[in-house]
Amino acid sequence: MGGLTFSNMPKPVLIAEALGGIILLLSYLALHQVLPLPASFSGAFAATILLIVGLMMMLPAAIVMMWRTAKAMAPELFNLSEKSSPGEKHDADH
Repeated sequence: MGGLTFSNMPKPVLIAEALGGIILLLSYLALHQVLPLPASFSGAFAATILLIVGLMMMLPAAIVMMWRTAKAMAPELFNLSEKSSPGEKHDADH
């Protein structure tokens, strides 16, 4: 079983993850008024919007990692080619 590494992740997912992290950092800086923003887009409103956008950009990587983990932990749930036929019996006693 291969390990789950970032090198196996699709590049667009990695880029979205990195941008999401940067946007979360910008959200923190906007909330604490360290980041100079226009007056119409400042304060808690800007931080909330940046937080939501940052989290949405990080979701694809989380979904890919959960999907791969589920496939690694329970491969028989995802292996559709080895379905038993209706007449096939798996009981060893019969």
